[in-house]
Amino acid sequence: MNDFFERVSSLLTSEDFEIFKNEYNKPAYRGVRVNTLKCEADKFLSFAEGISEDDTTPFCKEGFYISDDCDLGGNHPLHHAGAIYFQEPSAMSAVSLLGVKKGDAVLDLCAAPGGKSTQIASALAGTGLLWSNEIVKNRANILLSNIERCGVSNAVVSSTDPDTLCSALEGVFDKVLVDAPCSGEGMFRRDSAVYDEWTPEHSDACSVRQLKILESAKKALRAGGILVYSTCTFSKAENEDVIAKFLEANPDFELLESGENFGRPSLDGKSVRIYPMDGGEGHFGAKLLKKDSEWGGSRTDSRLTPADERKIPAVVKEFFEDTFINTDFAKRLFLHLDNVFILPELCPEIKGAGVIRAGVFAGTVKKSYFEPHHALFMSAHKDNIKRVVDLKLDDSRVKNFLHGEEISVEENIKGYTAVCVEGITVGFGKVSGGMLKNKYPKGLRTL
Repeated sequence: MNDFFERVSSLLTSEDFEIFKNEYNKPAYRGVRVNTLKCEADKFLSFAEGISEDDTTPFCKEGFYISDDCDLGGNHPLHHAGAIYFQEPSAMSAVSLLGVKKGDAVLDLCAAPGGKSTQIASALAGTGLLWSNEIVKNRANILLSNIERCGVSNAVVSSTDPDTLCSALEGVFDKVLVDAPCSGEGMFRRDSAVYDEWTPEHSDACSVRQLKILESAKKALRAGGILVYSTCTFSKAENEDVIAKFLEANPDFELLESGENFGRPSLDGKSVRIYPMDGGEGHFGAKLLKKDSEWGGSRTDSRLTPADERKIPAVVKEFFEDTFINTDFAKRLFLHLDNVFILPELCPEIKGAGVIRAGVFAGTVKKSYFEPHHALFMSAHKDNIKRVVDLKLDDSRVKNFLHGEEISVEENIKGYTAVCVEGITVGFGKVSGGMLKNKYPKGLRTL
């Protein structure tokens, strides 16, 4: 660790550096963020043993510290239901810096595995547009899985290189997040393998790629929009130096004060640095404004128009009318081959942008019927579904359902039915004769 500590020593006072080194004798922070698309923080706290408001992180009001003996994990029903997302606490800071508002069009350019994208989606609350991109295809599929699990209905997920994407979507977004690939110095306490791969030369090389990504990202941002650049590293070369070089080459951008109370001022005096002694493993965030230009500060709204109503088979319309109370979203149905999607209200042209999913995969048209997909029910609220089986957390049927088994339900229920845990949709099945035939995806089932 000597080379690493030597680099960090130049960033801190001698007193703070000693505190920093001592932090590496302690365990890493663990955190969980409540997905408010599915569950409010107060409701989560009523279920989560050993977690209280006192455990709220300074980086996000829906984020909480969790201890090693916490019973929350990947097999917990609330995780399966998409009500929570496990996330390193300081990683929540970047989206807080971004200041997402309802109705915004937001691009998360380096989005996998999806922590920041799902945090953005919570802030959008089903409005506007979230475009999540990941250049590595297998990581993009993980991103898509988390988007679906968290019930995000207004997202486009793509897998392409940043320059191709941002050139195709020039001026479309109000907010852009670049959580850049970095040397990962803020992950050393969590993952020793990251440290084993670290070298000073690797850190310096990362800064070249990061600047290139920023140069691409600027194209997608409207004049008057906000771009947040973040990393999970302490390296000056990857943080302040990248921002300084970008600003020198782009005088139409301005570095803003963070406006946040967490962490500590960065070396440039306006950005934010978070060290382990600040309550997180390590993060850097810079907030940039794209100044108004001669064409004004509005996004390119002609690229963001509601989807046209498509010609949809009668069996699909009948399914939606039979299953949901409010079917206004059916105006945005899109048929591709035999697959039906519910497009976001704002959906730009997606051809040539490496899109792997736009909106919600609703299901597949068969010869004489419509077969719904898991993602459709995960994006639906209990109050908008006509047939619901709502189970308590301690109901043995919850474990059985997540295991893929049939479960018993009320005799008067018949047809496609949502399964909820404490009012939070976790999946669906088809009911007949008091038994629910399980439709929980095999790849997600517990062992």
